[in-house]
Amino acid sequence: MSINQILLEAIALKKCVKTRYNSVEMTLAPHILYSKNDALYVDAVALERNGLPPREKKLGAFHLAGLNDLTLCDQHFETESVYEPEAERYAGATLFAVEG
Repeated sequence: MSINQILLEAIALKKCVKTRYNSVEMTLAPHILYSKNDALYVDAVALERNGLPPREKKLGAFHLAGLNDLTLCDQHFETESVYEPEAERYAGATLFAVEG
């Protein structure tokens, strides 16, 4: 399954993904897939970094080209309040996003 397919399924089913990004093992809750400057990005909340929870929950932008060893998890997530689907950066660029 391609990175795009995994992310689309994860967003649609609100399932977490595991990946390595910039040499850091992460568990992410992907909220939106979008394009910026002719590249694909996913905004996600990091639930774990190298096995530890982050100090605070925040939405991070992840360039798809940097996601390595991406796998779908059985762990579900709820839409986080830090995600703002009406944010200007998503206008006309959203490819797929969580609902609710």
